[in-house]
Amino acid sequence: MTFTLSITFPFDHIQHGEEFVSMAAVHECAHAAEDAGFWSGTVTDHPVPSYRWLDNGGHYAQDPFVMLSLVAAVTTKLRVQSNIIVLPYRNPFITARAVSSLDAFSNGRVVLGLGAGYLKPEYKALGVDFDSRNDLMDEYLRAMKLAWTGADFSFEGTGYTAVGNRVLPAPVQKPHPPLLIGGNSKRALRRTVELGDAWHPFIVPKMVTDTARTANIEGDADILAAMEYMAGHCEKVGRKEPPKVICSGTFTIKPGFSAQEAIDHYSQLKSIGVHGSGASVQADSRAEWCDLVRRFGESVIRKLD
Repeated sequence: MTFTLSITFPFDHIQHGEEFVSMAAVHECAHAAEDAGFWSGTVTDHPVPSYRWLDNGGHYAQDPFVMLSLVAAVTTKLRVQSNIIVLPYRNPFITARAVSSLDAFSNGRVVLGLGAGYLKPEYKALGVDFDSRNDLMDEYLRAMKLAWTGADFSFEGTGYTAVGNRVLPAPVQKPHPPLLIGGNSKRALRRTVELGDAWHPFIVPKMVTDTARTANIEGDADILAAMEYMAGHCEKVGRKEPPKVICSGTFTIKPGFSAQEAIDHYSQLKSIGVHGSGASVQADSRAEWCDLVRRFGESVIRKLD
């Protein structure tokens, strides 16, 4: 089983100015990630977060499709991944078009991480009903899959209707880019089985998940229980192959990081059936960020089985 690794790009670290918010940063960080051997580079999605969240540990985010397009333009092999797109924030056909365009122009390198989100003030600012987010998430996934066929389609949605529309070019990847379904709840697990290609859990301590209003996934036992639940739901709905498990970031690369600790960590995840995970980097400059990423590639990625 191939184990894939993603790296979180630092373009949301606006406190460091042009160190990370510049085209020079895009070039240097993207090249470092590709040179290191990462499978994908990721960005997240917070178009208009509330000041309360930002001032209590939250973070800014650049527009995900803009940033992934820039990264795709300066790389050739690195996959460009959303981690995650909050799907209900946008009309599904706007998202489908962005994904189709990016997949076509990147020659099939899009990995689409998707989630229902949890920030009520951001939902309110965008004019989307927070309490409907899970129903919208399921609906939008079905709508986008129709759009990605490249054929004429019709779809009756919540506040929108397609009556014989078409999106071309279709994605290079068939039938569409990999859909990594975020969320730790039972509903997210069922959604993964019914509509996704992989489960993309957010593995954090309970104190963090309480703040984020999401179910707790903290360690191997929780992952295994979720995998067992998905296997049971596969039997119920007739899915033959269970979804892959590709975790969000589970290791922080810091100055003086232990390569063996990272290797042991990812090897343990692989041993329980996880197909991939991610890493983030703790650095105050892009030179330091790129150096740590390249050292991680040499000392960890090249030594993973």
